[in-house]
Amino acid sequence: MAGKKELLILENFIGGKFLPCNSYIDSYDPSTGEVYCKVPNSGKEEIEAAVEAAREAFPSWSSRSPQERSLVLNRLADLLEQSLEELAQAESKDQGKTLTLARTMDIPRSAQNFRFFASSILHHVTECTQMDHLSCMHYTVRTPVGIAGLISPWNLPLYLLTWKIAPAIAVGNTVIAKPSELTSVTAWMMCKLLDKAGVPPGVVNIVFGTGPRAGEALVSHPEVPLISFTGSQPTAERITQLSAPHCKKLSLELGGKNPAIIFEDANLEECIPTTVRSSFANQGEICLCTSRIFVQKSIYCEFLKRFVEATRKWKVGIPSDPSASMGALISKAHLEKVRSYVKKARADGAQILCGEGVDQVSLPLRNQAGYFMLPTVITDIKDESSCMKEEIFGPVTCVVPFDTEEEVIKRANSVKYGLAATVWSSNVGRIHRVAKKLQSGWVWTNCWLIRELNLPFGGMKSSGIGREGAKDSYDFFTEIKTITVKH
Repeated sequence: MAGKKELLILENFIGGKFLPCNSYIDSYDPSTGEVYCKVPNSGKEEIEAAVEAAREAFPSWSSRSPQERSLVLNRLADLLEQSLEELAQAESKDQGKTLTLARTMDIPRSAQNFRFFASSILHHVTECTQMDHLSCMHYTVRTPVGIAGLISPWNLPLYLLTWKIAPAIAVGNTVIAKPSELTSVTAWMMCKLLDKAGVPPGVVNIVFGTGPRAGEALVSHPEVPLISFTGSQPTAERITQLSAPHCKKLSLELGGKNPAIIFEDANLEECIPTTVRSSFANQGEICLCTSRIFVQKSIYCEFLKRFVEATRKWKVGIPSDPSASMGALISKAHLEKVRSYVKKARADGAQILCGEGVDQVSLPLRNQAGYFMLPTVITDIKDESSCMKEEIFGPVTCVVPFDTEEEVIKRANSVKYGLAATVWSSNVGRIHRVAKKLQSGWVWTNCWLIRELNLPFGGMKSSGIGREGAKDSYDFFTEIKTITVKH
């Protein structure tokens, strides 16, 4: 009974109030495999209440000046920074990531998202064109769309939720957000800070629950004209179907099967540690992680030897261990899915050089039922295999050789995804040439995951529709209107 009393019970946040739900879903601690939290299993009724609250809050919030809204966003950023340790502890426990990563990336970036859009909202300008020969002047205005529906994933819970909420409310929309039911705790904790920051009731509503219940009710609601979603392609297809009858604005940031292309003139001293990180950071549960590594033949053996050695030093441990490079995967089902790809690769004749099925992970007794997996390197694998084609979203990467620049570009582009890529070479001409030909929304060269929030973010092909970033988010979360005045 004592264990039951310790369960954290979340509530929906609608119209500035915490409201209980009729039914709840179990949420597990990935590092132990034990239930530690109850998340509302919301549906149409809760979404309807959130729409009503958002509708009521919209006229007042949208009529505030950008300067007024900017002050509120900055106050919220301050409060998130003041709660950094508490939020990082919660994020690490809820998602399975290391506490170090939550402290240094997830929570600081969540605060930065509010601060960034608090600033950028003050610097957008509209256009004006004069037609003196017709005694006319044309100008544009941008107005908020209305109620924004925001659906965020479980891998970077608060980081990606705030990346959507910040621009949406900065331009004057009200929002209904649905975080992943697997990682809802930090979103719930942020709700406690909204009133203190001066966010009026109904401007930010957070409804917890599953995609098929809460998500579908949100996406198909006729009074929610805009949906921003980060997640899987099958879910995006469903969102597109449900949105089509209402002609909703959609921004879909989906999966990746991201290549790293390593030419023979690459600086391996920088390339190897960075590529280990780009393959296995956050347990490989980042849509931008590298899962296909193409290495020029002349350095293939040396790279592979050094890469496997470096991967074996990438420590898997309990999230609170400061020496751990990687924590637990999000769920038992996801762990089994990731492992199934490694089994399939082995059955197809590929070699597993380290990790799953080769090495043993050492964990305390309490954590042995947790969802841990060692970083895994696969080689001798064909480009047509599922490990080279499908998004695994776990700590698995494949290393294969290539001969020529033309060949590797063709192979890198041969999957349905086009989110991100990395290129390693000291030849500047080659870098520009290859980057231009890769079908990816973002290409990093001689580095990985260096972000500039002003720039567009999003993917090509099955990696999504639309872009988000300073100007792109502003465009997406507003409607443009042209006004012509004859004088």
